[in-house]
Amino acid sequence: MELTLQSLSSRCHVTGRPFADGERVVSFLNRAAGASAGPEAIVRCDVLEAELPNFMAPGPLVCRWVQVFKARRVLENPERTLKLTAESLFLALNDPANERTVENDRLLQVLAMMLERKRVLRAKGRTPDQRRFVYEHAKNKTRHEVEAAELNPEFFLSIQSQLAALVGGVSVAAAEGAKSPTEA
Repeated sequence: MELTLQSLSSRCHVTGRPFADGERVVSFLNRAAGASAGPEAIVRCDVLEAELPNFMAPGPLVCRWVQVFKARRVLENPERTLKLTAESLFLALNDPANERTVENDRLLQVLAMMLERKRVLRAKGRTPDQRRFVYEHAKNKTRHEVEAAELNPEFFLSIQSQLAALVGGVSVAAAEGAKSPTEA
């Protein structure tokens, strides 16, 4: 799965004020409201952490992460940061500086499975307490821990709306709400 999204903005989505070096920025991936299905309907919003109470998401939340803003250097290649892939989304969500949420942990589990299948990540077993899987990034040899989940129907139902928002489609709740009275 590859998504082409905007790179980190230099301005706050809420206030329009430029970010300063060292400020904490919360990045959101949202499915654009009313947009047609497909990855192109994913919208990235970067918001100064202090402005979170004033943020109105343009659609259903897919995921979020926090990062410290660093201004681009003149020689830095902006084209390189434009493409958000499953790999870079995994690395951003799994960054130790980010707060862990249940939604992000579930998305990390699915991304880890995808990246293991693509041989971007290699399974290295579990942590001593057996609560997390350990993966090694094939290129840069960094280790990443992901919550171990039982891959049962309940797990996939719990993540279905996130996946539907990310890759298009209809979640179970939306599909059930769209049933006609004779189907119910």
